[in-house]
Amino acid sequence: MEKTKPSFNDLINGDKPVLIDFYTDWCQPCKMMNPILKEVKSSMGDRINVVKINAETNPDAAIRYQVRGVPTLVLIREGKVIWQQSGVIQAPALTGIIEQHLS
Repeated sequence: MEKTKPSFNDLINGDKPVLIDFYTDWCQPCKMMNPILKEVKSSMGDRINVVKINAETNPDAAIRYQVRGVPTLVLIREGKVIWQQSGVIQAPALTGIIEQHLS
């Protein structure tokens, strides 16, 4: 039986926190976030979902979360934004922020 991917709405309304990375293809700082997000995901494992959203090809999502610049990270749990910040954030700091919101 093939497992279907949960929809974006299912993900953000679940009890597992979702970290959304809003990026664009031309943004150099956005490219710096890729290895950082991989590191955060590998250290946090199944306790968090990480989703990347291209702000240019998904303007509705960018508007919904008031993304003014990229990269912008948004942490959502049970449908509510619990943290949001623009700019590059190093993995240890980002993991610490997420851990704070998990407890």
